[in-house]
Amino acid sequence: MVFLFREYLKQLAEAITRWEKLFRAPSLALRYFKGDTLDHCELEKLREVTAIWREGLTDISWFMRCLNESIARQANAEDKCTGPFWEGLFKSQALLDEKTLAACMAYVDLNPIRANIAKTPEGSDYTYIQLRIRSAITAEQPKSLLPFVGDERLNMPKGLLF
Repeated sequence: MVFLFREYLKQLAEAITRWEKLFRAPSLALRYFKGDTLDHCELEKLREVTAIWREGLTDISWFMRCLNESIARQANAEDKCTGPFWEGLFKSQALLDEKTLAACMAYVDLNPIRANIAKTPEGSDYTYIQLRIRSAITAEQPKSLLPFVGDERLNMPKGLLF
């Protein structure tokens, strides 16, 4: 029982520490870190709050909202205007099969060409397509990329179906 309580307090401290890297922690959390004794109700409230923080810190939509807010405030101050920054450009969609994954990869890899940052896929820095083209030319598979595999069989090697 004592071990579980210590583990619980450790998780509480970790959530507060991570939260403080992004936001100002409330006074209750600061009192906890200073070593002040919290009563049962205060400890329960801190547990509830850190559970919400922990959920938020692992949610990409929540992260994008937080990122959007700080960027929008800065951009609006610079431009002397108000309103959302991304204008609904951030979306999240599940990639449920290999065909959709390949289409998404192609879309992302072609972004530098659409944005006129690069003329060709092999000239687009910081993209996986550039790595794949280089690996096709040199016949060396980069460790950071799964190989393309095909010809379905019983002992399929690990890779992206192609």
